[in-house]
Amino acid sequence: MTAIAETSFLDNVGYMFDRAAAHLKLAPGIAEHIKECNSVYKVAFPVEIRGEHRIFRGWRATHSEHRLPAKGGIRYAIHIDQGEIEAMAALMTYKCALVDVPYGGSKGGLCLDPKDYTEAELEQITRRFTRELAAKGYISPSLNVPAPDMGTSEREMAWIAHEYRSLYPNDINAIACVTGKPASVGGIPGRREATGRGMQCGIREFFRHPSDVAKANLKGGLGGKRVAVQGLGNVGYNAAKLLMEEDDVKVVAIAERDGALFDEDGLDVRRVRAYMDGHRGVAGYPDAMYTPDAATALEVDCDILILAAMENQITMDNVRRIQAPLIAEGANGPISYDADAYLRDNGVAVIPDIYLNAGGVVVSYFEWIKNIFHIRLGRLENRLHELRGQYTLEVIEAMTEKKVPEHLAAKLRFGADELSLVNSALDDTMSMAYQEISHSLRRHPKAQDLRTAAWLYAIQKIAANYEQMGA
Repeated sequence: MTAIAETSFLDNVGYMFDRAAAHLKLAPGIAEHIKECNSVYKVAFPVEIRGEHRIFRGWRATHSEHRLPAKGGIRYAIHIDQGEIEAMAALMTYKCALVDVPYGGSKGGLCLDPKDYTEAELEQITRRFTRELAAKGYISPSLNVPAPDMGTSEREMAWIAHEYRSLYPNDINAIACVTGKPASVGGIPGRREATGRGMQCGIREFFRHPSDVAKANLKGGLGGKRVAVQGLGNVGYNAAKLLMEEDDVKVVAIAERDGALFDEDGLDVRRVRAYMDGHRGVAGYPDAMYTPDAATALEVDCDILILAAMENQITMDNVRRIQAPLIAEGANGPISYDADAYLRDNGVAVIPDIYLNAGGVVVSYFEWIKNIFHIRLGRLENRLHELRGQYTLEVIEAMTEKKVPEHLAAKLRFGADELSLVNSALDDTMSMAYQEISHSLRRHPKAQDLRTAAWLYAIQKIAANYEQMGA
């Protein structure tokens, strides 16, 4: 069977923008201004590896500077190209606007497979990449702030922060040049699992809107829903684990690079992830049915399909075999433009990427604020909250002449720590953003779906900024 030709990731983003913008009456030229990528910096630099000089190629794209700094991750992957980087930078612009984070959009990446290099070699490469970006103003606490993405983690962000600070020792805010750092070097609790937790918050909010649930041909609440997950990396793992442990969903299928696992009684994602860490894949996992054809997990009968791997995973080649009535996009652009239209026309609901995977940038914003203000979140009021809770407890006991059970008393006395504040603020942000999307859909019924409504809302906010600033 001949594969159906698909549009590129960058084209998909452009088409989605055009579809949404067509519903708006924007001032002449504003749509083109918003859509265009501001700048792209292409790098090629040598690093001595194992006695030879190897050339590493990459990009940093800044899609929009309508708000500063521009924000977006750094990806290490062998397959990336400039179009992919530009597409993800654009998505960051709309994502930040949607969840009310005052950033422009940016993205970066190097063409390499991290598994091919030792930790010392990766550090050498990362530090050199940092110097290249800093020399051209593509990394700065006030202009452009990277974060982790595929192939990078807290470790790489710590190297970047240290290298930048060595380049600019007099910059008091140097530590804010990057987010997603370890807590010991200016990071914030909850950042590692933020994108997955944000997905959980967004899916929860979807199920708080009965009309949206009904449109997806689903009934009831989130509890008990059968879930398939593509990609058990940081995002997919945390989303699935939290949904399983806190919302009582059943994970019936997991797709990974080397195959898929199935269990109608429910897979324990903690055990699967532990197995993967020891075996570099899911093949051979003893407590589930295995197939080397990972794509079959996307086509399984389930209530919710979580896409947390790569772009263009559902295309016109496989969209007709998708059975899930609700798709949750944890990855960037996992559904092609044409496949998205097919799903919409056939009643499948999609919670879109520019909303659902925004948890990472939301918590990155909290980390950046913490770094800029040089103070731990909650430090000024934590003890006050504890005392207020204690006074409340004493009043209750005095009025009732009864002792409050200790497990309840502990909750009253609890003064929110930094992690609690982060998770609470993330939940609030995701809930408010979904409500804005829902409101946008009601205002523009011709938009038809959540994705278009989300893009409409984001574009309106960016356009208002340009118009009010006279840009």
